[in-house]
Amino acid sequence: MRVSYENVKPDENSSFRTLHMNFPVKEFRWEYHYHPELELVCVLSGSGTRHVGYHKSSFRDGDLVLIGSNIPHSGFGLNSSDPHEEIVIQFREEIIQFSKDIVELTNLRKMLSVAKFGVLFSSSTKKRILPKLQEILKTKNNKRYLLLLKLLVELSDEKDYVLLNKEVMPHTIISKNRERLQSIFTFVEKNYQKEIDINEIAAIVNLTLPSFCNFFKKTMKITFTDFLNQYRIEKACHHILQGKSVSESCYSTGYNNISYFNRAFKKYVGKTPTEFNNEMIK
Repeated sequence: MRVSYENVKPDENSSFRTLHMNFPVKEFRWEYHYHPELELVCVLSGSGTRHVGYHKSSFRDGDLVLIGSNIPHSGFGLNSSDPHEEIVIQFREEIIQFSKDIVELTNLRKMLSVAKFGVLFSSSTKKRILPKLQEILKTKNNKRYLLLLKLLVELSDEKDYVLLNKEVMPHTIISKNRERLQSIFTFVEKNYQKEIDINEIAAIVNLTLPSFCNFFKKTMKITFTDFLNQYRIEKACHHILQGKSVSESCYSTGYNNISYFNRAFKKYVGKTPTEFNNEMIK
């Protein structure tokens, strides 16, 4: 799994970039990346994983998230199922900066200032905003900018949202430790289905076990064991959503004990695998 800087280029004759991604999930890349542009991601429907800064969690009915400038994040196609469709808008904050004398935009300035934590909007907000995103995609002239500004102002008036992170992840943490993190993430991605020896990973990144544990906790604000469990449980959620049984989901994600799997699942998802499955089939 790559960890990278993304060079974002605005659309032709535009000050910002729009993306409409509607293709098989196998073509989505799980790249942990960052860029100076803020990013508004709308997943129209379905399930997957959101990974923004230090935060990692699952979504089940689409998603609408605003990500701040240079905040590391992964593609929302991670752990999703076909069909998967996204509309993404990437823009520099400079294009919507106005004088503080314009009091009508106070809420917009507040929203942009908290975007660095990752802003998760409600499902009802997503449904209301979606037609406006689709309109921006269809518009080719200079009205696009006014539509974007109007959309952001409307979002800034929303009260129904949560911040995904309690503290900001500086992109320098990722850029400074990119090679090590890339090696760790790739190893987990390839080996999560079997027993993982933490000593092996430490050796791969040329660290002693204590140094590795300190490095990972300091960099990711989570222990490696918690990270691995979180990764496996997200994969298990994906398997359950695909129709696999709880036991199949357990043993195919590196767990060899159903009881421990159930406890880990409830810790990270807030409900047991059976409760999660029953909720999905309603």
